[in-house]
Amino acid sequence: MGNSESIKVILEKCTGCKLCVRACPFGAIEVSNKKAIIDLSKCNLCGACADSCKFEAIVLEKSILEKKDLSAYKDVWVFCEQKKGKIQTIAFELLGEGKRLAKKLGVKLCAVILGDGLSSSAEELSSRGADKIYLIEAQQLKSYQDEPYTNILVELIKEYKPEVILCGATTIGRSLISRVAVRIDAGLTADCTGLDIDEEKRLLLQTRPAFGGNIMATIITPNHRPQMATVRHKVMKEADVDRSKRAEVIKKNYPDNFLKSRTKILDIVEEIEETINLAEADIIVSGGRGVGGGENFSIIKELAKALGGAVGASRSAVDAGWMPYSHQVGQTGKTVCPKLYIACGISGQIQHLIGMQSSKVIVAVNKDPDAPIFKVATYGIVGDLFEVVPALAKEFRTILNK
Repeated sequence: MGNSESIKVILEKCTGCKLCVRACPFGAIEVSNKKAIIDLSKCNLCGACADSCKFEAIVLEKSILEKKDLSAYKDVWVFCEQKKGKIQTIAFELLGEGKRLAKKLGVKLCAVILGDGLSSSAEELSSRGADKIYLIEAQQLKSYQDEPYTNILVELIKEYKPEVILCGATTIGRSLISRVAVRIDAGLTADCTGLDIDEEKRLLLQTRPAFGGNIMATIITPNHRPQMATVRHKVMKEADVDRSKRAEVIKKNYPDNFLKSRTKILDIVEEIEETINLAEADIIVSGGRGVGGGENFSIIKELAKALGGAVGASRSAVDAGWMPYSHQVGQTGKTVCPKLYIACGISGQIQHLIGMQSSKVIVAVNKDPDAPIFKVATYGIVGDLFEVVPALAKEFRTILNK
């Protein structure tokens, strides 16, 4: 059995003394007509108010909940995102990590893919280490939509009961898996940068940045299954390719009511990129507040073009409207792991570092010698980026054109 807590005010005992108001760290209590009122949307059930009350007017109550039979859940699942029938590379990263977790748990690694015309994709997932593939094909599933994808994944989970589900922390992944977690009453940890298994207790250890990246928190969900996590792109190594491997393919069909959606896709407009995709790039040149304006990003783009790389930006540059959000690198943008990352006019706040500090080589250009970015940089150039960056672009064009 498990415990669930709730809190209430015994009005007959409450004198409106406001001791609880001062004790509450979340600002969840106010006094009206000499009676304490608790805002449950703010309350964290910490119990500070109950401890402070001299009249025992606030009570934390525990109710007994029926504990789930967790032994029925097994296997590690990876939701494999696809666009236009092409599996996204985040799926290969999760399959690589999922294989390691499945081995520790002594279970199978399973891939789940929804779409239309995916027979070749199933072969690719097999070569990436999947022991079992759940394949759901329908014309209505060709492009991602919240409702049908959620309906189907929920039914699959109810039928096959996975122990762990991993999903990419992408636009699609974040939209889908949160809906699924609510429907099946499971825990979900978002934006993980590390995963492991407590083999004795069969718990998924989910590590992610917290408090603005100032600490790393390891989160567990001991009382519910499946254990669910989204993982950022480019923080884990892709699964190796083994063409000889053959996975068991389980094809499922669902009635039309599962495939219905209240929304309709009218058109999908791809963003026009002058350079290659940011998340896939081996070389990234990023600009920050020090670039000074959107028109000045032309020198950042010229250096990226000379190197055959992608253009990135810090949050401050994106918030200022100098670059689109799709170029943002950092905690609230993309996590990247290129071979070379050049940071131009970026101070190096922790929110940005979270998104790029795994880069193999980091070059920082900043006129402030005390900028935090230099602490993580492989090479640092203290100077005016408006002089340094064009000079680098000119030199690289000369060298690479030889």
